[in-house]
Amino acid sequence: MDVRDDTAPVNLVDVGGRRIECRWIDGDPDRPALVFLHEGLGSVALWRDFPARVAEASGRRVLVYSRFGHGGSDPPDTPRTARFMHDEALDVLPALLERFDLRDPILVGHSDGGSIALIHAGRVPGVSALVLLAPHVFVEDESIAGITAAKQAYEHGDLARRMERHHRDAAVTFRGWNDVWLSPEFRDWNIEDVLGAITCPVLLVQGRADQYGTLAQVAAIERGIPGAVETVVLDCKHVPHAERPDETLAAVTRFLASL
Repeated sequence: MDVRDDTAPVNLVDVGGRRIECRWIDGDPDRPALVFLHEGLGSVALWRDFPARVAEASGRRVLVYSRFGHGGSDPPDTPRTARFMHDEALDVLPALLERFDLRDPILVGHSDGGSIALIHAGRVPGVSALVLLAPHVFVEDESIAGITAAKQAYEHGDLARRMERHHRDAAVTFRGWNDVWLSPEFRDWNIEDVLGAITCPVLLVQGRADQYGTLAQVAAIERGIPGAVETVVLDCKHVPHAERPDETLAAVTRFLASL
């Protein structure tokens, strides 16, 4: 089953007076649901079939959503700041979980979504587990170089055209991510302070050739989280679930089964 097909339709739900694009995939209602948090330029559709494959392999319910300014969701009501991931983790995500009455979720986050998952788990009680795909906990030179290259691809390549297929307003999506990451105030962004409060099981999947961050991100997370962290390093770049889908699915399936 592919999350792009009609078996799992997209809906717009009201959260705090604005609409968020969501997609549900059915599963066992008696076990904690998986909530997928996309990367900086992501959306419901850009996860492709990975959430559905995880749902099928694990038997769990899955909620996939597009953050404000992404996919078919409404745009943010204020310009994003260097705290945009904290805002998502501490304001929007709790409201969405309450909207669907989701208790003890398992958060599956990619890139910025992984960072949001970490912030939420470190500040809001009740997270059952974390699955983190290439998360960031601080800014590296490699991060800035990768995001600068994305800016060039958007302004001079075909990235803008490709993004228009997946986002209501590609410019809002891109600028809301790229401008913040490249702003001077973001250079000191760091969320290592939230790690010590995370007690749930964690799976960390990282690409060895990730163009947005090095294995120093992995080391910081392993060092900072006091509980169990399982780490899987794959021969890929920044999107392990797309570049190494079978290996990533196997790692996630094993981890969920261990819970």
